[in-house]
Amino acid sequence: MSLSGGSVQTPGPDHRASGAPLGILAGGGELPLHVARTALAAGRPVFVVALAGWADPAAWAGIPHVLERPGAAGRILARLRAEGVRQLVMIGQAQRPSMLGLRPDAAGARLLARIGRAFFAGDDGLLRAVARVLEEEGFDIQAAHAVLQDILPPPGLLTRAVPDAASRADIARGIAVVQALGAVDVGQGAVVQQGLVLGVEAIEGTDALLARCGGLRREGPGGVLVKLVKPGQDRRLDLPTVGPVTIRGAIAAGLAGIAIEAEGTILVDRAATVAAADAAGLFLLAFRPEEFQPKETSP
Repeated sequence: MSLSGGSVQTPGPDHRASGAPLGILAGGGELPLHVARTALAAGRPVFVVALAGWADPAAWAGIPHVLERPGAAGRILARLRAEGVRQLVMIGQAQRPSMLGLRPDAAGARLLARIGRAFFAGDDGLLRAVARVLEEEGFDIQAAHAVLQDILPPPGLLTRAVPDAASRADIARGIAVVQALGAVDVGQGAVVQQGLVLGVEAIEGTDALLARCGGLRREGPGGVLVKLVKPGQDRRLDLPTVGPVTIRGAIAAGLAGIAIEAEGTILVDRAATVAAADAAGLFLLAFRPEEFQPKETSP
């Protein structure tokens, strides 16, 4: 069912009957839906604010939700409170709006004033500020992986394909590049081939990064997508994410594999993601960054 701004679908009996619902501020993609369905399956009611322009309204049919534009902070906060929401997950894909495009209502303008300069900071800085303001408003910000168990893979190889020495060298190079990006709150990913940085992730996101790098690849062994948590990042918010769509992008870009930070990267639909990588002969490696640090040699 396609919804217009502000319309609601609440199927069945009162969804608050079994306790306070988990609130979800939902952008695009499958991950917000996974969070909602997992909570519901565990007997926890949910209430979703699907953010217009990012979330697909039709995807939320059958789940209690409201569709609101991101700038309508007054209506969003009022509805969350009316539904009894105290715990809140912020999850999903979103293109960062400009101040003009946000069109904040009166409550939104007041919240923006409290966010201050962080609106113009990197994604982590902005999300930290938004989370802080929401906490000041009485909400308890939860990590998605507090709801979705086992979505942060531990260290190890997830596929049949194994990174060779050249790919491991590209991973080490990618780690250094992404850590440098993260230190200035820019991005969480880079593509490296044969030691050359084909692209780094910024505001465009991973899918666009892979599409761009496909036209830049060199002859010879394919490159590697490396994704890391930013240094000091709030791990409740905006963790790196890979899934079946990432695998398709890596295949189209001619990559040899994907390396993700263990216990710091969300793996969406693990079975489907690993199966797609295996079918294409790509490796998927969950690693700890320190594994790739140069070993010190004794004098």
